[in-house]
Amino acid sequence: MTPRVVGILSPGDMGSAIGRVLHEHGLEVVTCLEGRSELTRLRAREAGFREVASYDDLVREADLLLSVLVPSEALAVAERVAEAVRRTGASLVYADCNAIAPRTVAEIAGVLTEAGCTFVDAGIIGGPPGAGGGTRFYCSGPDCSGFESLREHGLDVRVVGPTIGQASGLKMVYAASTKGTTALWTELLVAARLLGLEEALAAELEGSAVARQVMRGIPSMPRRARRWIGEMEEIAKTFEDLGLTPLMLQGAADLYRLVGETPLADQTSREPDPSLVAVLGGLAERVGK
Repeated sequence: MTPRVVGILSPGDMGSAIGRVLHEHGLEVVTCLEGRSELTRLRAREAGFREVASYDDLVREADLLLSVLVPSEALAVAERVAEAVRRTGASLVYADCNAIAPRTVAEIAGVLTEAGCTFVDAGIIGGPPGAGGGTRFYCSGPDCSGFESLREHGLDVRVVGPTIGQASGLKMVYAASTKGTTALWTELLVAARLLGLEEALAAELEGSAVARQVMRGIPSMPRRARRWIGEMEEIAKTFEDLGLTPLMLQGAADLYRLVGETPLADQTSREPDPSLVAVLGGLAERVGK
């Protein structure tokens, strides 16, 4: 099955970039922007999306619907889509592309398949497509053909396996290695500042390629921190379900919650990132209050 019309919920940084690539590669892209911010509406217009008025219109028109949201919204949106499918009798492939635990994606799959949808588990690794490349779209499930066809429209789609939860599981363990690591490094650098040990730590880390790489990414983290809270909690849930400790990733969620309480988190992707010094100083000030 090759889709003619792809729906995307929601066109934030990632969703709008996906839509732009698909639009530029010949697909019509639609979305419902009910309750979304003016910035989201602007991103959608810039990326070539066509807006529809309701979820009912969305499921009638889209052959394939991609859910690209913050983790906390994934289930509620799936339930709204399922209700719209039942009302309209639409035939729809639904791909959940959110950073959620296998347990969560299994629950969402149940909601959508009961409504008559074909469900695809998907996980996105890398930044928004078209901004330097390297974005990979992993998928799993008994029928991924609709989602796989997006290879023909500019996306790097890779099949993990036949089981719902495999693609999401890959996203969880990979994000633990990147965003989880960023949380740890942010906390230890703030601790060094509060202890008056920045220079001593910098001397110890001199020449460390790992330290340079992680610290380069910290300035862009605050604007993403509020979204990453739920992602860390989903990774913690994944580990706990496997009999491993959830505590490390719960700690990462706490760190991002702290960042989200500062003005640093209010910036958007359309504003320049603060310096590393500014990020560490803002967090040290917040902790010291």
